[in-house]
Amino acid sequence: MSCIMCDLGELRKPASFVYESEDVFAIMTLEQPNPYKVIVCPRAHVETVYDLTDAQAANVFTATVRIARAVRDASNCDGINLVQSNGRAAGQDVEHFHLHIVPRHQGDAIRLEWDNTPSPRNVLEELASDIRKKMSGLR
Repeated sequence: MSCIMCDLGELRKPASFVYESEDVFAIMTLEQPNPYKVIVCPRAHVETVYDLTDAQAANVFTATVRIARAVRDASNCDGINLVQSNGRAAGQDVEHFHLHIVPRHQGDAIRLEWDNTPSPRNVLEELASDIRKKMSGLR
């Protein structure tokens, strides 16, 4: 199976690296809706957030925090979005876990929008209970 992220991480394709460790790499994305947009990936082929081990997740997010601080300082951005999609319904178009660090500037053209209407507390409690029950059976 061919995977663009694996090819990039193994230097089989050209990339502009921002960060490299034994387990994680980060590169500039080809598309730059705002300058300094970076993606962070585990070197191991892992398709979604659900498939990350705890160690992989810790390594990816530790690197992400460090890189996000550097992106903030390099870009002088007003804020940063961390964007990560899992499954086609969520817009995942590459089947290798990757997390986008997107620098944001007041008034830029990037939009991440959804309905912010508050839900009733009883609905929130039911949903929270469902998640807690599922978490009790997980590693």
